[in-house]
Amino acid sequence: MRKNRVYKKYHKADPQYNRIDLGRFINCVMNDGKKSIAQHIVYSAFEKIKKETKQEPVEVFEKAIANASPLLEVSSRRVGGANYQVPREVRPERKFILATRWIVQVARKKKGKPFAEKLAQELIAASKNEGDAIKKKQDMHRMAEANRAFAHFAR
Repeated sequence: MRKNRVYKKYHKADPQYNRIDLGRFINCVMNDGKKSIAQHIVYSAFEKIKKETKQEPVEVFEKAIANASPLLEVSSRRVGGANYQVPREVRPERKFILATRWIVQVARKKKGKPFAEKLAQELIAASKNEGDAIKKKQDMHRMAEANRAFAHFAR
């Protein structure tokens, strides 16, 4: 039986900076379909980034996403009754969404501050190659490196 075809999604740009990647990031921050609140959170996080780093917040955002994007991941593959963790390269679309997801999850886990502040801190940390999102990426790379012996099972 064939699978349904997956059509390419066309994402809308955010209204302030007119960037598609930032629009996708806002969608990832969004809860319960409240996009205006998510936009407010991201833009106030960008203001905090501008105050703290004296840099353009879009550049910090780009650098954070680039630093948190994984190159390798492991996927489970069943061969002869045994499951192997097979390392494989990550597609560019998936790189962005994984980096975004990790940054937002780490910011949500922190306690005690408004979400915009936590998000700004995590973006700044990721742009400096620090923080929990970068640690998550390194753990994934370590796991892929440890299972390099099973790379020949990749499809």
